[in-house]
Amino acid sequence: MSLQQVTQANKDDLVVVTGAGGFIGGHLVSELVRDGFRRVRAVDVKPLEDWYQIAPSVENQVADLREISAARAAVKNARHVFNLAADMGGMGYIETHRAECMLSVLINTNMLLAARDAGVQRFFYSSSACVYAAEKQISAEVVPLKEEDAYPAMPEDGYGWEKLFSERMCRHFREDFGLQTRIARYHNVYGPHGTYDGGREKAPAAICRKVILAQLSRKNEIEIWGDGKQTRSFMYIDDCLYGTRAIMASDILDPLNLGSDELVSINQLVDIVESIAGIKLKRTYLLDAPKGVRGRNSDNTLIKQRLGWAPSVALLSGLEQTFRWIYDEIRKTSDERRKAYR
Repeated sequence: MSLQQVTQANKDDLVVVTGAGGFIGGHLVSELVRDGFRRVRAVDVKPLEDWYQIAPSVENQVADLREISAARAAVKNARHVFNLAADMGGMGYIETHRAECMLSVLINTNMLLAARDAGVQRFFYSSSACVYAAEKQISAEVVPLKEEDAYPAMPEDGYGWEKLFSERMCRHFREDFGLQTRIARYHNVYGPHGTYDGGREKAPAAICRKVILAQLSRKNEIEIWGDGKQTRSFMYIDDCLYGTRAIMASDILDPLNLGSDELVSINQLVDIVESIAGIKLKRTYLLDAPKGVRGRNSDNTLIKQRLGWAPSVALLSGLEQTFRWIYDEIRKTSDERRKAYR
């Protein structure tokens, strides 16, 4: 699928992005604006000053989409909806906030109801690789996960169950009410302008932060959750944005993997970030820390068949850009703190 096909929507149509104050949503809003979309509504529950990116040329709404009235206001007169809003984070968050993660079902339910009633033409839902059955992810040498591996269902407790249930909601709103829904299962998205501390960050950002702090403090030590042998694939934000919009524009009705198939261990991830920083650190392994499944990778057979494309940004390339951004943010924060104490 060409970029022209991905961007073929009428650029005067109102496009809504929820979760716009977050990592992926902020990037998506910025890309839509760059591509010439003239009517974009960005919605997030966080105060504007806490959004990762703000596009001043769009309509920015602060709203709690767990309230049906907020969802109706969000989709009013909208043609296309990208529903990225959710209470989520890295493994350290979702393993300790299962109830909060499951409450995101209110967001998608309200958004589907509001979109149906408002006559929205197309609705995108961002699902997750956490929907996949745990028994298929017990080895670090994991067999890449195909879309059908979500059933029989036994997803990540809390967050994964909410995502799987919301996928079914999207399917049945399409079947029963004619709302055209599209679903991508994101696999570990990373890149600049996202969370890198505070507990919600994912592994690439967390490792970048830890290596940078070790480098700046000259302690030359790093703590790693688990034994470092657990494996994952990580998708750079540019691939995520292209795939999201391609799936939205497609005729693919069922959930589709959207992730890199470049499998690495956490130890290898640390190796790459150390090479970017030009240092080597002493590693301490926290075996009792949250670490998720033993191995997870994306099988991209279906997305290649259906879209003629799959995520391709190499992990080293994406991490170099992510590392530089986090480094600059940490240095900027340190400089601001020093000025405050003068």
